[in-house]
Amino acid sequence: MNYIDIFLEALSAEKGCSDKTLSSYESDLRLANDAIDGGLMNADETAIQNYLSNLPDKASSIARKASALRGFYKFLMLEKIIKTNPTKNLELPKRERVLPKFLSIDEIDLLISSAGDIKNSTRLRAMIELLYASGLRVSELCELPMTAILGDKLLIHGKGAKERLVPMHDGAITALNKWLNLRGDIESKYVFPSNGKSGHITRDGFFKILKKCAILSGIDPDRVSPHVLRHSFASHLLAGGANLRAIQTMLGHEDISTTQIYTHVLPERLKQTVENHHPLANTKVE
Repeated sequence: MNYIDIFLEALSAEKGCSDKTLSSYESDLRLANDAIDGGLMNADETAIQNYLSNLPDKASSIARKASALRGFYKFLMLEKIIKTNPTKNLELPKRERVLPKFLSIDEIDLLISSAGDIKNSTRLRAMIELLYASGLRVSELCELPMTAILGDKLLIHGKGAKERLVPMHDGAITALNKWLNLRGDIESKYVFPSNGKSGHITRDGFFKILKKCAILSGIDPDRVSPHVLRHSFASHLLAGGANLRAIQTMLGHEDISTTQIYTHVLPERLKQTVENHHPLANTKVE
């Protein structure tokens, strides 16, 4: 019996994992199964630890493979297929914590204004405004269906088929409505349709247009990407005093620890708060 296939079927049916996630799990588990003597069903703690320790990949990749193994063995334990979990005491290298890159508010304004210099500028401006206003993932933006628009909010179907409601500010609503008026009543379920196979503008297509917009803005195109706009959304909200839990909800993060990386913006904000409001902040020492 192939327990890897059974595990993947359970992930798909019970947790609604995306095809990309399932493919990643399958690849990691089959590689481990082939590399470990006797396969995963006969592996003990030492075998799993040795396998992960000898991988040449960087820490983040090892952590991902370990996560797949932990999920697999947890499933086997719950199903009472095995009695001992060989991943219970795994020791992993610490993951590198890379701070997210983000643009300044002035750079965002410049990027949005420069969208007007590009063909299909109305569409591009609407896409940039939505990314920055709502913190969408690029896939969520490109595949956004017309049914997701609920007045001044968007109903997003994110990772793991989880729904979340995200707000739009007036500027984003205006930009979106301008695009919808130009788009017209065409037969497409997508907000940003295309004639391609997918039926909507692709991630790569949007990425290339965004890079061109960055060049026109005078911003280094290496600093601009859809994900940078998502980071900018979260960083600027947090710097402005937004609640971390609210940002977590809008970003669609399952774990608050994922959102906490944006607290890198807090020290400067706190410093400014003290300087602006503490009664002794501006007292000169003589």
